[in-house]
Amino acid sequence: MAFASSLDQIGPITKCVTDAALMMNVLAGHDERDSTSANVAVPDYLRALKKDVKHLRLGVPREYFAEGLDPEVEQAVRAAIGEWKTLGGEITEISLPRTDAAVATYYLIATAEAGSNLARYDGVKYGLRSTQAVNLADMYLKTRQEGFGAEVKRRIMLGTYALSAGYYDAYYGKAQAVRTLIKQDFDAAFKAVDLIVTPVTPTPAFKLGEKLQDPLQMYLSDIYTISVNLAGLPAISVPCGFSAAGLPIGVQLIGRAFEEETILRAAHAYEQATDWRAKKPNLREEPMNAER
Repeated sequence: MAFASSLDQIGPITKCVTDAALMMNVLAGHDERDSTSANVAVPDYLRALKKDVKHLRLGVPREYFAEGLDPEVEQAVRAAIGEWKTLGGEITEISLPRTDAAVATYYLIATAEAGSNLARYDGVKYGLRSTQAVNLADMYLKTRQEGFGAEVKRRIMLGTYALSAGYYDAYYGKAQAVRTLIKQDFDAAFKAVDLIVTPVTPTPAFKLGEKLQDPLQMYLSDIYTISVNLAGLPAISVPCGFSAAGLPIGVQLIGRAFEEETILRAAHAYEQATDWRAKKPNLREEPMNAER
């Protein structure tokens, strides 16, 4: 089911970087039946893991370590950066100046494309169809009312508004222009570095459903990852620590387009040098009783 066609990406979720490389060997490659599939040579990602990270240039964007970042997350990510330096990587501070525009840009483009993609779920050809309707118009309305949750409805309404007559250029059109500027920031950064290292989220993991009543706060949790989708770049998240409450913290590696090989290589080197992948988060609010 398409959400936002120009932003959607496929990425394996695995227990370790080696498994991610194995999955990428299966997933990557040209599909002649898919017009969006790039005809680019695919390396052996598993073989790439054997290389070290000496002299690999890693950029740290100063905008990603500004106000709003939880101190525990910053400490864990900076410790990971220090580990890459120990392994032979060269650390450089860089700038991605349009970072503050990423959330607004993403949620304009994503909701507009979601509203367009989900318009087809009307109960006629496929998907849910309401059984409580008495006529065609009633069937359309009740199908969409019953078939979509509150957050999906919110995004459809936002996207429909952004694409409506009189607002298209002011919202969707402008967001696409800013998207180009965000991509240019990354293009400029990758002239000086091979990879970019950032946090994955501004805070450690939050409770299930905790931010549903505050959509803006929920959207802001995406600030470090959505720029990757906007710029069309590959990235990987690997564990790099835990909060004092035992909740997981991740570090993100971003690479140039079609350079997943470099991302996997650096992620694997870090993973082998630490033992975070073997530790489990605390799923209880109180310490577990030894007898349980």
